[in-house]
Amino acid sequence: MCAIEAAKRGRKTLIIDHANKPGKKILMSGGGRCNFTNYHVSPDKYLSHNPHFCKSALSRYTQWDFINLVKKHGVAFHEKTLGQLFCDHTSKDILNMLLEECRIAGVTIQLNETIDSIQQLDNNLFNVKSNQGEYRTQSLVIATGGLSIPTMGASPFGYKIAAQFNIKVWPTRAGLVPVTLQPDDKEKYISLSGISNDSLTSSNGKSFRENILFTHRGLSGPAVLQISNYWQPGDEIKINLLPDKDLISLFKSAQKQFPNRSLKEFLAEHFVKRLVGIFITPELGQKPLQAFTLAAFSEIALAFHEWSVKPNGTEGYRTAEVTLGGVDCNAISSKTMGSNTIKGLYFIGEVLDVTGWLGGYNFQWAWSSGWAAGQVV
Repeated sequence: MCAIEAAKRGRKTLIIDHANKPGKKILMSGGGRCNFTNYHVSPDKYLSHNPHFCKSALSRYTQWDFINLVKKHGVAFHEKTLGQLFCDHTSKDILNMLLEECRIAGVTIQLNETIDSIQQLDNNLFNVKSNQGEYRTQSLVIATGGLSIPTMGASPFGYKIAAQFNIKVWPTRAGLVPVTLQPDDKEKYISLSGISNDSLTSSNGKSFRENILFTHRGLSGPAVLQISNYWQPGDEIKINLLPDKDLISLFKSAQKQFPNRSLKEFLAEHFVKRLVGIFITPELGQKPLQAFTLAAFSEIALAFHEWSVKPNGTEGYRTAEVTLGGVDCNAISSKTMGSNTIKGLYFIGEVLDVTGWLGGYNFQWAWSSGWAAGQVV
């Protein structure tokens, strides 16, 4: 995105990529359909130690600008849920669109190229040495992403460059990531592996309503991935497994109408049977509704409405969609994405301490921050 915009301004532009193919993360994203942006992009959907930093770029190159580019190239897309936009066909449509824009603008892309060293020379130029040659440049843009999904080539390269030039890097951790459970909980819930449930997850004052997914290691699914950005080790995650209904009201009504119905049958109307079997004992499940006092049932309802888990940790960068933390935004201009201390050095995208919600927000940050830097490099 940055290269396209810079080349449009007549700048001689080179992309160096250590991968053997361009846009690998684009190709794998959204289950191969690329969730390329979201209708509801706004600064409050991003985490950063400087929450104001993302405002400038997001307001100058918006989701609507990217959607117009997608339409211009005739890429068919649809809204899946909660404003999330996906390609109708394949992620390749987005990658091909960007590569075509690069071609039109005159961008050179070199693959299978690794950087050996970067030096700033006395005349403010940068000298970049790679396994394929040596380059002198006025503007150097670091767009190397975070540590997520190392099998796709993720590395700490961008953070090392920042450190080389004495630019602060906030500690990093895996974001939008499944959580693992304590050994006892893991054993207790492992039989639920593969079950998903519409839920409201909450931690540290934030809540997300989407599906959770039980896995053989713990919990995943959109609502868990979202809350993982706000969860801290040692914290609990509260999960309401029936967010739209009040079990106590349903119980009162069912107790009057069907007093002889078993508790298990009643709960099976609202939850998968396997889930019911984990949350109540077989003896309790056999009892008729008329056998329960309101106080006794309130306790049962609480187990479903306010299920509390204290994760053991997360699955880490291996399965994380993003990296929290990164290059300190206070050291970077929010207008140009340039370093405040090193002339000609720019940082864009996920390498910066800006992390979006699940659902196309991180791609939009890539497009917006790349566009912003492309206006000036």
